[in-house]
Amino acid sequence: MSCLFCKIIAGEIPSKKVYEDEYVYAFYDIAPMAPVHVLFVPKQHMDSADAVSAENSLYVAKIFEAIPKVAAELELANGYRVITNCGEDGCQSVKHLHFHLLGGKKLPETLA
Repeated sequence: MSCLFCKIIAGEIPSKKVYEDEYVYAFYDIAPMAPVHVLFVPKQHMDSADAVSAENSLYVAKIFEAIPKVAAELELANGYRVITNCGEDGCQSVKHLHFHLLGGKKLPETLA
């Protein structure tokens, strides 16, 4: 297994876990882009959003059920952003589908 996030999920690489259930693993990003920066990854490996299908979309649904729970626990009542990057032009750095939960401050409206 060479996937970084699969190794984190398996406990082979340490992480600061925020949430876990049978479908989802969430942990703090090691290079935060906001005061709160949590990564949500499906426990089933999928390379990117391009790999989501009818057979595995339950994992994505479970991530989006977990996000508001974690956001509430982390006191993001004023709002937050959820982002996924897909492919080289989308700046996807780890080839395992993941969603960034960003919050804890007013975020910029544009990517520029």
